[in-house]
Parts: sequence; C-alpha cells; structure tokens
Amino acid sequence: MNLGDFIPYLAPTVVLLLILGSAIKILPEYERGVVFFLGRFQGVKGPGLIIVIPGIQQIVRVDLRVITLDVPSQDVISKDNVTVRVNAVLYFRVVDPEKAIIRVEDYGAATSQLAQTTLRSVLGKHDLDEMLSERDKLNVDIQEIIDAQTEEWGIKVANVEIKHVDLNESMIRAIARQAEAERERRAKVIHAEGELQASKKLVEAAEVMSANSGAMQLRYLQTLADMSNNNSSTIVFPLPMDMIKNFLDNQSGNKAPDKLDQ
Repeated sequence: MNLGDFIPYLAPTVVLLLILGSAIKILPEYERGVVFFLGRFQGVKGPGLIIVIPGIQQIVRVDLRVITLDVPSQDVISKDNVTVRVNAVLYFRVVDPEKAIIRVEDYGAATSQLAQTTLRSVLGKHDLDEMLSERDKLNVDIQEIIDAQTEEWGIKVANVEIKHVDLNESMIRAIARQAEAERERRAKVIHAEGELQASKKLVEAAEVMSANSGAMQLRYLQTLADMSNNNSSTIVFPLPMDMIKNFLDNQSGNKAPDKLDQ
C-alpha cells in the first residue's frame, strides 16, 4: 500500500476528528454546563467530561465562583437634602445555573443595574450622619434587598460594601466646624465637672478641719513651710491658734462691761 491509497480517507477522518473535538467538553470543578436539546432545556451537567451532539445540543458554561462587581458612583440625595456621591462593591455567585441562564438574559448586567438603583433608594432614606456612622447597617440592608430580588435569577448576593461617600468642599467645611464646636462643648463640660468635683472636695476638707483643730494646725504649718520654700522677702511670724483664740476671747470680755456701764 502506498500513500495515495490513504488520500480518499483523509477528508472523512479530519471531519470526524473535528466533530469529536466539538462534541467533547471538559468542565472544571467551578463550572457547570446548561445543556439545551434542539433549543429546549435538557439539564445541568458537570464538572468533568461532557459529550454533546454538535448541531443538536448546545451547552452554555456558567461560572460558580464568587464574582466581584464594582457599583459605579451614584449621586444620592440624603434624607436631610445633602447631595453625595457613593460607590460600592458587590460580591455574588450563581447558585442555580438553570435560572441564571433561562430567566435572565445577562445576570451580571442585571445584578449591576439592580445594585445601582437599590443603592440610591436605600441611602436616600437616611441622613448624612447615618451614612457616615452606620455604614455596616446600611450594607446589610442593601444586601438583603438585592438578594431577595435576585433569588429568582439563581443568584446569591454574599456581601455588599459601601466604599466611599464623597462630599463637596462646602459640606466638608461645615462638618469640620461642627466637629470643632462639639470638641469645645466637651472640653467645657469636662472642665465644669472638674470644678464641681473640686468644690465638693473643698467642702469636705473644710468640714473635717472645722471638726478637728489638730487638722487646722497641720494645714497652717504646711502653708508656712510652703511659703518658706519660696524665694520671698516676706517674713512670717507664726502664732499659736490657742493664743489667737484667747486674745479674741479677752477682747470680747472687755467690750461687755463697757456696754453695761453705758
């Protein structure tokens, strides 16, 4: 047999190999294949080796991994009429390949559009302070709303995160002034509380000293010691408290007879 004898079989062999190549599909673990038979849904197959009949069966690959979707910046008017620009990121995955292919034309684009409208709708119901301070709660609210609507598409929304809340320059300056006023208010309150506590302690100390003469003497001597430590030209002559008391008593006793004589 020579080479010319194989030429008539060459073309059918190539055609057969092409048919086999298009009929054999290998799907990795993270993919599934939605198979249609003459345009009608037949089933979901994979992973592994799949054989389809070219021209009769059609297979659509679906990725089951988590997809990261950037939600473009949206102009949002808050409940207190403040305009901000907000963007977010959304994480979702396909849990039902049949619904994702049959019930929606492009599940990725549909999820993106739904995320944008939901972001504007939810944030528009909250004040600016809530957008800045309660971001975790807003993330959960947005995720629950999107997940409920995409469930019939076979989509599971795992998480939604608000990335940036951008303000204009005038609003940034207004927030800075508000923060400065709040810091001043707190400082004044702390100072007033300190004065109140100090006054209470002084009253308690005065009551203790008035009840105990020895405590007054110790305070008197401590004050004299503090004055002596300073570089001062003032000369202080300490007098016992008993001597001053006796002197005052004598003065009051001398005034009483004078009044009687009158």
